[in-house]
Amino acid sequence: MTEAAAIHEATLTLDTHIDIRWPDPPDATTETDRRVDFPKMRRGGLKAAVFIAYTPQGKRDAEGLAAAAARADAMLRHIRTRADGATRRFCATADELEAAHAAGALAVLSAVENGNALARDLSRLAEWRKLGAIYLTLTHDGHNDLADAARPKPDLGDAVEEHGGVSALGRAAIVEMNRVGLLVDVSHSAKTTMMQAAELSRVPIVATHSCCRALCDHPRNLDDEQLDMLRATGGLIQITALDAFLRPAPPGGKSPATVRDMADHVDHAVRRIGIDHVGLSSDFDGGGGIPGWKDASDTANLTAELVARGYGAREIDLLWSGNFRRLMRLARHGAQG
Repeated sequence: MTEAAAIHEATLTLDTHIDIRWPDPPDATTETDRRVDFPKMRRGGLKAAVFIAYTPQGKRDAEGLAAAAARADAMLRHIRTRADGATRRFCATADELEAAHAAGALAVLSAVENGNALARDLSRLAEWRKLGAIYLTLTHDGHNDLADAARPKPDLGDAVEEHGGVSALGRAAIVEMNRVGLLVDVSHSAKTTMMQAAELSRVPIVATHSCCRALCDHPRNLDDEQLDMLRATGGLIQITALDAFLRPAPPGGKSPATVRDMADHVDHAVRRIGIDHVGLSSDFDGGGGIPGWKDASDTANLTAELVARGYGAREIDLLWSGNFRRLMRLARHGAQG
C-alpha cells in the first residue's frame, strides 16, 4: 500500500456538500446514475457525507414560501432514512461521526441549503436541528429574506443588492442558529453577507462549497479579504470540485479544471490563512465533479494529489474532516452554553 493509500484508508473523509435528486430520489444503497451512492462511497473510501435539503429560490409569496418549507422538511426526513443504523449511521454531532468511523460504518449527515425554506419562521431552525441538520446555507442563487446572494436573480426582480448584506431577519436567524447549534454556511452569499455573518455569529462560520477568487474570478468564490476574515474569526472554507469555480473557462468553452486545480486552491488557501481554516467538498450532484474526482469512487485521488504536494497524515485529517469537526463541536458547545 502506498503512503497516500494508507493515509486515505485511515482518515475520516467527510464531504460537506452533496445534493440529492428531488423528488423521487434513487435508492442510494445500489449503484445509481448519481455521482454519490453508498457503493461508490465504499469504493472511493469516502466515509461520511453531508446530504443537502436544497430548495431553489423562487417567489417569496405565501405559496412559494410554504412549498419551500415543506420541501426542506421532507428532504431532511428522507435523508435520515438513508441510514440503517448499522452499516450506515445517521450522525448529527462530531462524536457520532467519529463513532461511526471507528465502527467502520458510513456516516450520513444532513443540512439545509437556502434560508428561504424558513418561510420567515425562525422556529423552524430548532426543528431542523432536531431532525439532525448541522448547518444552514443562508442563501442560494437569488436574494432571500435573510440576506443578499452572490448571484442575484433578475428574473425574480433582484437588484444587485436588497439588504446591503444580512437583513434584520437574517441577523435574528444567525442568533437563533447559534442558540440551537446550527452552523452558518455562507457559500452562495454576497461578500457583504459573508463578512457581516462572520462578525455576527458567535460560532465560526463556514463556506461549505466555495473556492478562491484569487485563482478564479467567479462571484461564488471568496477573495483574499474574505479568507482573512475566516482566519480572524476561526472559520473555514471547504474547497469544492466544481470546474467553473476552479479555473476560468475559455471563450465559448468549458473549464479544463482537474483535481490538480482543486489542490492549487487548497494550496492558496492554506498559504493565505493556514491549514486550520481549509477543508474539502465536492458539490457532487449539484454541479461538482472534475477529472480526477468525477464521483465518490474517485475520492482517493484527491488525497493522493495532496500527499504528493507534501501534506502529511495530520494535515490530510484536518482537510478532510478535522477542521469541520472542530466547528461542529463549537456549534454544539455554543448551543449548550
